[in-house]
Amino acid sequence: MKISQKVKKILTCYESDCPGTKANLARILMQGRLGGTGKMIILPVDQGFEHGPGRSFAINPQAYDPLYHYKMAVDAGLSAFAAPLGMLEAGASTFAGAIPTILKINSSISLLPGGDDSDQAVTGSVADALRLGCSAIGFTIYPGSNATLKMLEDLRELAEEAKSVGLAVIVWSYARGNMSTQGETAIDTISYGAHIAALMGAHIIKVKLPTDYLEAPEAKKEYLAHHVDIKTLTARVRHVVEACFQGRRLVVFSGGAAKGLEGVYEDARAIREGGGNGSIIGRNAFRRPHKEAMDMFDKMIKIYQGRD
Repeated sequence: MKISQKVKKILTCYESDCPGTKANLARILMQGRLGGTGKMIILPVDQGFEHGPGRSFAINPQAYDPLYHYKMAVDAGLSAFAAPLGMLEAGASTFAGAIPTILKINSSISLLPGGDDSDQAVTGSVADALRLGCSAIGFTIYPGSNATLKMLEDLRELAEEAKSVGLAVIVWSYARGNMSTQGETAIDTISYGAHIAALMGAHIIKVKLPTDYLEAPEAKKEYLAHHVDIKTLTARVRHVVEACFQGRRLVVFSGGAAKGLEGVYEDARAIREGGGNGSIIGRNAFRRPHKEAMDMFDKMIKIYQGRD
């Protein structure tokens, strides 16, 4: 695998990591049609855990099959495929070596009340990730939940173990819990959550796209006093990248709730212009008809390539 100069430069930002971890980061960054650009599109399919199978896949029954998602990620030329243990196991042999995989190592279920006590159970292991040939583990934290500190302790242990065997660590950081509904996507809480993930040693950070709402009064004072530009989505993406060690850590943005195609493309352009490293998009892909999803990925790739 030849590594581009762009990817080599990115890898220099991870000064403490072993060659194995850097090789796995390089595999993700060099995979697919965006390989070598420093941009990524990752397909995550953990919604069966989070929301239930009918709510996730009834709209497109092919999506009940784990191999459908593997094949979509490969055929679309994406950077990686992320899923919980059972879904990766279902296609691990058929798709071995076809695309970097990410074991989503903790999960929750919507049958629980959540709210201020939102939490996730550890549902996989570093040993599972190695057995399945994964390039990384993925772990969710909920900054703001009453379970935040416990989740950070779990992440510390799993990240240490993953790095010791050469795996990369991806952190889903979703502000949730002791805040308003608006606060879950506020620019101050999104950038705070992203920074926490960087401080916890994440190699790649996943957050939601932020709004211009400011949740915390003390943060609001600072943003207003220092004229932090949060007027446009591009400016807000740029601020989140800044919070990730001024771009020394890779940050990708979730596709969020179902939206029209133009909304997906506008988001991708804002991520590109704001210096983000790409998209991690699930529901807005597998809940569409197959051809529409493939066409969507094709256009998103062209946007990240600067061709659209």
